[in-house]
Amino acid sequence: MRGRGRGRFIDTRPLRDSRSFRDLWIGTSVSQLGGQMANVAVLAQVWELTGSPVGTGAIGLATGLPMVLFGLLGGTLADAVDRRTVVRATTAGQLIAATGLCAQAVAGNRSVPLLLVLVAAGVSCGALGAPAWRTFPVRLLPGDQVAAGLALTNVSFQAAMLAGPALAGLIIARWGFPAAYATQALAVAVSTLTVIRLPSMRPEGTEAAGGRRRPERGGWRIVLRRPTLWGSMATDLSATLLAMPIALFPLVNEVRFGGDPQTLGLFLSAVAVGGITAGLLSGTVTRWRRSGLVQLSAACVWGLALGCFGLAGPLWPALGCLAVAGAADTVSVVTRSALVQWETPDAYRGRVSSVEHVIGVAGPELGNFRGGLVATATSASFSLVLGGLSAVVAIAAVAAANAPLRAYRTPPAAAKPTVREVADAAAAAG
Repeated sequence: MRGRGRGRFIDTRPLRDSRSFRDLWIGTSVSQLGGQMANVAVLAQVWELTGSPVGTGAIGLATGLPMVLFGLLGGTLADAVDRRTVVRATTAGQLIAATGLCAQAVAGNRSVPLLLVLVAAGVSCGALGAPAWRTFPVRLLPGDQVAAGLALTNVSFQAAMLAGPALAGLIIARWGFPAAYATQALAVAVSTLTVIRLPSMRPEGTEAAGGRRRPERGGWRIVLRRPTLWGSMATDLSATLLAMPIALFPLVNEVRFGGDPQTLGLFLSAVAVGGITAGLLSGTVTRWRRSGLVQLSAACVWGLALGCFGLAGPLWPALGCLAVAGAADTVSVVTRSALVQWETPDAYRGRVSSVEHVIGVAGPELGNFRGGLVATATSASFSLVLGGLSAVVAIAAVAAANAPLRAYRTPPAAAKPTVREVADAAAAAG
């Protein structure tokens, strides 16, 4: 009985067993906390300068486009050179961009384009290194700990979402935007130091028989030829592109709750409360083998919860809907991330991870832009309800069209792809 109880909670073996993963997790956690604070600062600063949901939606455009361009480029780079080197260089670039954000706030910048350019610069560096970073857990951990490692990473992200926005609201209200951006720069500096300690991680299985190097292509082809991969990514894209609510938070806060910046922070923190709760109970989720069905179900709950948020009037029911959405998002992200890593041979993980990164990160940002446009033409409530219901319909369509994803079961021991599977994937890539 006690053993089964422990199984429901988060699996911490990756932190105990792997010093390198522990370093990666610490650096990532600190960086994510600073990033969440900066997100709130950018959102609040753009709203202060424009007072328009189109303005806050433009943040999504300024971040989404660089993620697509540099995320795909980063995938090719991650399969060609040492992935540790890529992450080191791109993290240093993020530090420079964070310092620039702090400097513009200190100088009293009133130019939205300048602010968005600095945001785009930091996102570009992050997107370039993200595919390489996504391959680290499966290289640093034994196969049966990969899902647990991804769950721990997601918990740290949700914890950052919980603490970051609330701290940002307090800091901005008391000390202004420069202090929030300075905190982000310090967090990225800490992350840079932890990345330096990681071991070298060159791609495995990149040479064909006879010593010939495999062609630098195939990531998209592998995704499109494996129903489990494209179905999982299409599910995530449907949920985020159609139902992402972040750009609408300032408008909802202004209309319903008087525009208090601390309430704005509570919206993001509520999403994190649900996410971190689901993460702390992720021992159950990471042991479920029907991960395709789990992701589809969780994505539908996300859409329904955000539609209900659009209808909720009082603060506490609204925060409750956001907490449910956050929990569903955590379950969906953990199952999707593990599925993608299990289904992809290491020689192609960089490029396939770049596709996952573009969809998993650029999708929400473009979804924010979509939400802002719809809210400008109608209202925030209509945009939220329409987006949530549209997401559920799109996810149901993916489920109906993709039987392999519905039936997918993770390997019994979460085994990594074999050399034979690497060769088969190369043949499929052409």
